[in-house]
Amino acid sequence: MEDFAEIEAIAGALIRKLSSPARRTLLRRMAREIRTTQTARIASQRAPDGSGFVPRKARKPPAPGNYAVKFLYPRGGSPRLVLMKSWVHEGPLITGFDVEAGGIRSFFWDKIDRWLPVDRDEQNKGAGKFRRQGRIRQKAMFRKLRNGRNLRSDATDVEAWIGFSGRAAEIAGVHQDGLTDRPAAKGKPVRYARRELLGLTPTERSKALDLLLDHILAR
Repeated sequence: MEDFAEIEAIAGALIRKLSSPARRTLLRRMAREIRTTQTARIASQRAPDGSGFVPRKARKPPAPGNYAVKFLYPRGGSPRLVLMKSWVHEGPLITGFDVEAGGIRSFFWDKIDRWLPVDRDEQNKGAGKFRRQGRIRQKAMFRKLRNGRNLRSDATDVEAWIGFSGRAAEIAGVHQDGLTDRPAAKGKPVRYARRELLGLTPTERSKALDLLLDHILAR
């Protein structure tokens, strides 16, 4: 690591010798390419040191409602009528087969405007079944956090950066440092396991040096 630090110091000196526009171009390319590898690593559910993310806590499979429900959603504005079959209520959400939409949909329980009576013919109305089978929770964590809208990169003529923006930055910070947060507005505080989303790997450090050398040799 000490030898690598010396190489990075030399690289820093070489970057400072470049013109301001050249530095900005190089640093922006570094940031963009490393963001790509960071995204791939997060998708593989691994921290920068190569260790796997702490998995989600296992939950008991929720029992689906054996009857249809009908409600207006959301509260306020112009709510629409929802007829839902084969549903589950888990945490802040109710998830099931939305007959009108023709597929699985989720709604916030506390944003339901009004519950309505369900007619007998609606109870028997044909619709697909909601087979959860753990598919939602089995998918990789941080799918939305790592998309291009939330995980950003850019550079000036003095630094390159890769990070999260907006609300995504708050959520990522909770996982990055293993902090306490509320999973829902009225939920109890929960301490989340530390899952290091951002951090340079040795491969990414080497990649940054390769990009610098390529830039200098191409001049």
